[in-house]
Amino acid sequence: MSSNPVTNAELFPAIGSIAARTEELPVEAQTVEVTLDEERPVQEIESLCMRCHEQGVTRLLLTSIPYFREIIVMSFRCEHCGFNNNEVQSAGEIRPEGAMYTIHVLAREDLNRQIVKSNTCTVIIPEFELTIPPGRGQLTTIEGLIRDIMIDLSTDQPLRRVESPEAYEKIQKILDRCKAIVGDVDEEEPVNDNAVGPLTTPKRALELDAPMVPFTLRLNDPSGNSFAEFVGSMADPKWNLRTYHRTRQQNVELGLIAPEDVPAEVPAATSAKQVDGIPSEPAAIEKDEIFTFPGTCSSCGHPCNTLITKVNIPYFKDVLIMSTNCDKCGYRDNEVKSGSAISKQGKRITLKVEDRDDLSRDILKVCTSLCSSETCGMSIPEIELVLQAGTLGGRFTTLEGILEQIYEELSDKVFAGDSRTTDNSFVEFLQKLKAVKNAEHPFTLILDDPLANSYLQNLYAPDPDPNMTIESYDRTFDQNEELGLNDMKVEGYEADAQESAKIEAAPTTEVEAKSS
Repeated sequence: MSSNPVTNAELFPAIGSIAARTEELPVEAQTVEVTLDEERPVQEIESLCMRCHEQGVTRLLLTSIPYFREIIVMSFRCEHCGFNNNEVQSAGEIRPEGAMYTIHVLAREDLNRQIVKSNTCTVIIPEFELTIPPGRGQLTTIEGLIRDIMIDLSTDQPLRRVESPEAYEKIQKILDRCKAIVGDVDEEEPVNDNAVGPLTTPKRALELDAPMVPFTLRLNDPSGNSFAEFVGSMADPKWNLRTYHRTRQQNVELGLIAPEDVPAEVPAATSAKQVDGIPSEPAAIEKDEIFTFPGTCSSCGHPCNTLITKVNIPYFKDVLIMSTNCDKCGYRDNEVKSGSAISKQGKRITLKVEDRDDLSRDILKVCTSLCSSETCGMSIPEIELVLQAGTLGGRFTTLEGILEQIYEELSDKVFAGDSRTTDNSFVEFLQKLKAVKNAEHPFTLILDDPLANSYLQNLYAPDPDPNMTIESYDRTFDQNEELGLNDMKVEGYEADAQESAKIEAAPTTEVEAKSS
């Protein structure tokens, strides 16, 4: 065995380097005939054609998309019957959480955004009332995805027109809307996958002059291995990413747990003491007291415990630190929740970071930390970084730690799409973020929390910090509505309930009086 193990970078070279290596090779040497050769960028393997049962050829390309992850591009073609098939599969690990990407396609330029659709991804277009279940993986653009939808739905339309007119009408409405987006397809020359000869390239949707009706595209992937490109930075108003915990059924479908492996019932947890079988008032959480709450692992569905303790941050308030560790799958999660009442005003904290010492406050002061709640938004104007509330969840870490996490998340989940364009805007953004992470130049950090549950330590406490500005503000009606505070009433609600009961009973009394 070789003493030097093969790394992922060697097995999955960047797609740009593969293209450069392929151009340097002569045409006859760019592929290898039915063998595996590590020196060739594209490998070919004999495969059985499922249409004519003759031997075809499958071409494999192992590559990595910059700032995304490793993928396998597969292309099969049978020279006997002309059948061909292309597919993309993820070669990386399943992500700890699922991902939901949302793109608001408002102009034809948005159709040129690249997307990676894994074989576990569901495509949803709400305006079309269209949901495409998981299928083969694709590396394409939004325009290419719409064209594939047209091809798939148009296949059996003549037969549906006779056998199921209702289904024909519904599908035809979808096809008409797709044609308005990417252009009409000449029905006299239908798309034929088995045709041989030169390919005819359709006119790109970007070149059409007709107006386009806006629509929304959603990619819902429980494995987290799909992606939708954004323009510029993650502050793109047309682009949104939301992660979520998978359900147990989704874990079963991904093969993470066995269908018959049903977890035991989780006992109900309570913190109240019982006297003679009668529960008393819940006991207050004491300092350094750790509570254990039985629950279910969001990753594998097995029972696991969540540990909760209360910590007092000096010159701030009490917070609850929660830690979950699953012994079955190794899933770990840490969160911070507020342990106090809702503040009457929001809080905006502005910190002027001048040198690396501001990133390493935990070394200068033992209890130095940055506490960011789930309602806190974070921004760095110098590099146009904007994180919406809830992007990273509740965190109890240092400023250096949270910047490091942001850099790792973006480097791991996002790619720059160099297979379609030479735009390096996101590469430049990552370079700026790395410079900020290393405090190579001064920058401004802004934490905006409508609930005032976020905290950035003051090194000069209780005196004011000259580099930090803390301002309180009144929440807007929309912010209170989003937080559910407009309809929340904790005092005097008994009288309102009695008044509502009288109003509901009044019409009944009037009807009875008229009937008598």
